[in-house]
Amino acid sequence: MQGFLTFILILSFILPCLCTRLNVGTTNAIYNVMQYGAHGDGKTDDSQAFINAFNSACKATGMSTLVIPAGKTFMVSKVIFSGRCNAKVRIQLEGQIVAPSKANSKAQSYWFTIEYVNGLTIDGNGQGGLDGDGSTWWESGGERPGALLFHSCNDLSVSNLRITNSPSSHVSINMCNRTTFSHVSINSPATSPNTDGFDISFSTDIRIENSNIKSGDDCIAVNGGSNFINVTGVTCGPGHGISVGSLGKKRTNDQVSDVHVRNCTFKETQNGARIKTVPGGSGYARHITYDQIILVNVKNSIIIDQYYNDIIPQAGDVSVSDVTYRGFTGTSANDLAIQLNCGSSG
Repeated sequence: MQGFLTFILILSFILPCLCTRLNVGTTNAIYNVMQYGAHGDGKTDDSQAFINAFNSACKATGMSTLVIPAGKTFMVSKVIFSGRCNAKVRIQLEGQIVAPSKANSKAQSYWFTIEYVNGLTIDGNGQGGLDGDGSTWWESGGERPGALLFHSCNDLSVSNLRITNSPSSHVSINMCNRTTFSHVSINSPATSPNTDGFDISFSTDIRIENSNIKSGDDCIAVNGGSNFINVTGVTCGPGHGISVGSLGKKRTNDQVSDVHVRNCTFKETQNGARIKTVPGGSGYARHITYDQIILVNVKNSIIIDQYYNDIIPQAGDVSVSDVTYRGFTGTSANDLAIQLNCGSSG
């Protein structure tokens, strides 16, 4: 009996050591912006605290989580999160991030930039969001910054996020691959200029799913260098529709292929399914499908415009081919619901 009890006591000392060793490298380190000096009062510039917290999370090993806590409002003037990270980073965005007014902004092209971060996950938990304070910019001329840029981020996942009132485009996706956006809410007034919901360029395998986009320009614009773009379950309106292009604007070889828009709803938008190209450019838009689309009082339900912005025809065109429209139902705000304004090689 004594020997048996001794064995049990020995095991009780050994097992905790074994468990500790098994867990090495699997812990998820937490980096809360408050611990890096953020105030969360909506007035003090918390940009540097955000950057420092992200840099720590990025340099960690294994998994790391950057926490932007609920119940706080963080004003940031300009933020750049730049990888290449050792850790696989998750951003838990539960608080509110707000931009300063135009007079106090440090942003030029983009207010919030995330670049060279692979395997990143951002979860807004249905309550976290960004507000770009666009109203202080919209009435003025000149360049206006976009709210959020993802540049060279592969295997990216963004969900349950709210983005409002960007001075210009809300989400720009550039040179990214294998990226999913789901349950994203974008909200700006119909009168806000150039406030695209999503701008996609030079990217492959991008998915935008189960999201709601209200903007003053394209809900989604698929630009040159992009292919295998899938848009599913998106409600657009107000806005200018889900567009391919404009292509050929800079006379370069703009190429877009394999864009599939399915089970989407357009509510009182200026356009629905739109392809737009500029005369004199080069490139192509091909293998484009709009499938199972609901229209509610849409002005240009289906439109191909190869003379975009009423530009006078010039030599050369961006070719448009293999376009499918299937399963459209609903109402048009115009007598002419379908416009196919094709160029010479369209």
